[in-house]
Amino acid sequence: MKQIVAIIKPFKLDEVREALAELGISGMTVTEVKGFGRQKGHTELYRGAEYIVDFLPKVKVEAVVSDELCDSCVEAIQKAAYTGKIGDGKIFVSPLEQVIRIRTGETGDAAV
Repeated sequence: MKQIVAIIKPFKLDEVREALAELGISGMTVTEVKGFGRQKGHTELYRGAEYIVDFLPKVKVEAVVSDELCDSCVEAIQKAAYTGKIGDGKIFVSPLEQVIRIRTGETGDAAV
């Protein structure tokens, strides 16, 4: 099993969710986060005062998938989140040792 973590632009969330749903991925965790990479934030003007916005709003999508679905999930996220502009985000893939469903005690793929 693999854990896929994608940091994407907030307005791309619905497209990413739909792309994963088409692959049969029904469970995911979504968190509103802030951060920056190469963008390094930007400056804004508010009531005549200039200030720096260091951390930009992003969305973190986490999903656990079987090894067989991993590549297609990464590809689907990449296509759905793409705008071609700086700040599109990143995808991280990590191996997952064990998953346990608390309610039933199921483990492994059955728990996903």
